[in-house]
Amino acid sequence: MAVFNRVESPRQVEDAIYSEVVQAGDGWMRVLKPGQVMRIVDLEGNQAADTLFYDAENPEDHYSAVATITGQSNIYLSTGSILRAESGKELLRIVADTCGRHDTVGGSCSAQSNTVRYSHDKLSMHNCRDTFMLQLAGQDGVYTKRDLAPNINFFMNVPVTPDGGLKFDDGVSSPGCYVEMQSIGSTMALISNCPQLNNPCNAYNPTPIQVLIWDK
Repeated sequence: MAVFNRVESPRQVEDAIYSEVVQAGDGWMRVLKPGQVMRIVDLEGNQAADTLFYDAENPEDHYSAVATITGQSNIYLSTGSILRAESGKELLRIVADTCGRHDTVGGSCSAQSNTVRYSHDKLSMHNCRDTFMLQLAGQDGVYTKRDLAPNINFFMNVPVTPDGGLKFDDGVSSPGCYVEMQSIGSTMALISNCPQLNNPCNAYNPTPIQVLIWDK
């Protein structure tokens, strides 16, 4: 199941029409027009960028891990992977990737999962589910908590054990690694730059990411 399909992008940073640094623990949400390319950069390495996508013209049709995994017969994402919605619609295609493997099954941290995985005194810690909700709440009622779904964890290393369990290991991403996706239709992108301090998904040291967009 391992995938290391590393492909560099021909796109130059100076040609991007949009660039923003998202600090650790912060969220980001924006519509990608058809054909636009979004790059997520792991600026310092070993960070985890929890990400969801929606059909911008049909917000209830969100990214589906099941449809995506079934479509490619692999639980990991890399260059060539097509990210699909619940309806089966193709949302985006990964067109470049210098990391080589991204997680689809580890999910996002939440107040509740922090208490179950770690300890009850972690309940108040910042988490990705809350960041997702804050971003969705700023969309004038278009989205609710029912629109949250199992997400992609870009740059996160979640190996599957021989008995079918999951491990949260040190990341496989180094400083400057990136993943690029081209939007097939009009797609809403939602990112929570993970603030997790309790597992090695970001080396216990959450760091910024950068988001860049090109018209094609």
